[in-house]
Amino acid sequence: MAKSIDELINDLANSDEFTQDESKILLEEKGTDAVDALIDALLNNRNKDIKISSAKVLGAIGDKKAIDPLITTLGSPNKMVRREASTALIKMGDSAVEPLISLLDNEDWKIRGAASWALGSIGDKQAIKPLKSLLNDENGYVKAGVKKSLNILESN
Repeated sequence: MAKSIDELINDLANSDEFTQDESKILLEEKGTDAVDALIDALLNNRNKDIKISSAKVLGAIGDKKAIDPLITTLGSPNKMVRREASTALIKMGDSAVEPLISLLDNEDWKIRGAASWALGSIGDKQAIKPLKSLLNDENGYVKAGVKKSLNILESN
């Protein structure tokens, strides 16, 4: 008997890695039918493994509806959750550029940093000027992301 989307999402926290991996594959196969439930899990579930996997699957599905929730998740206190949200936004490509640029003046260095690193990986040159405004950021992680991204963007 096939599992429901909610059951598959709960399996993302299963201690068995095979069960987790199988759930990610099945959720990805469900595509847009799973997006709303994955967004809800990303934003409201307390389990970090479910949040991380939800972000990963949302990135694989690529539904633009997930961009704003993934942007919100860049403020997560968990580093791995933030990293997976950033990776998912990179997979969203050009649609994520404007929302990421808008984060470059965020007061939270983790959010500025995640946005700066992601923008270079997306490769949209409209990010160059906003990124240059952060070259003197007080945070080393932000500056490193800005420099890496500018190197990528300006060399292409």
